[in-house]
Amino acid sequence: MLQTIVNGLLYGGTLSVAAVGFSLIFGVMNVINLAHGVFVVGGAYAALALWTGLRLDPILALVPIMAGGFVVGAAYQRFVIGPAVRRGSPVAALLVTFGLSLVVVNGLTIVYSSAVRNVSPAYAFFSVRIGDVTIDAVRAIAFVTALVLIAALALFLRTTVWGRMIRATAQSELAARLCGVDARRVYALTFGVGSAFAAGSGVLIGMIMPFTPAEEVQWTVYAFVVVVLGGVGSPAGAMLGGLLLGLAATLTQTYVGPVYTNVVMFMILLAMLLVRPNGILGSAFRASR
Repeated sequence: MLQTIVNGLLYGGTLSVAAVGFSLIFGVMNVINLAHGVFVVGGAYAALALWTGLRLDPILALVPIMAGGFVVGAAYQRFVIGPAVRRGSPVAALLVTFGLSLVVVNGLTIVYSSAVRNVSPAYAFFSVRIGDVTIDAVRAIAFVTALVLIAALALFLRTTVWGRMIRATAQSELAARLCGVDARRVYALTFGVGSAFAAGSGVLIGMIMPFTPAEEVQWTVYAFVVVVLGGVGSPAGAMLGGLLLGLAATLTQTYVGPVYTNVVMFMILLAMLLVRPNGILGSAFRASR
């Protein structure tokens, strides 16, 4: 039981990073990004390319991959998502993001095939034993990295000028515009930050488990469940939701069976939507709307 709980917490930390970008985009822009899993899987394949081509350690590869995710995400919002929402509706954004996911997944399948891949640095096979609990070094490193990334995002939102503009725009776009905030830039920044964290989570995921292009759907769904559990727009909510989902997944796999993992996950999702639809910590921006 103790080993299962530790594994669940370590796995949940990675889920948190995968979900925090989805949570931020949905909380600020009110757009459900169906291409979120594409950025996650894209980050994993980018880490694989840097590892096989340049032997660059995945943790060091986080910096260029997250920077690339930010640029791609910001440009995508500015030139595709933004015009779709302004000329159509949020439903148009759903269609656009869904179309992007199909294009990218097929592109990755053409380049890398549908074979299962993984990133295996030298420390991937090391482990530490504490009493009756064995902790894989790669999972521990991924968990610590996840904590650092989420803490950095929370600090960015709380202490920087751009972070305050993001929170102000999320609470009231009209009020933010009246105070001189360029909402279009803020939306591009938000989408870029969310995409950067999605790509970064892909690096961590590629270190601890195998991946294929088709798994982008799975990571989009996982991000949605985590956001529902923890609350919208909050890094702390994403962390809490990720840890809870990680525990639920590992406990189900160990004591019920791997085939029931998604069943239990969606039962938890349904129960949360019925009992507390705003999540455990609530929406980070709801109070001011």
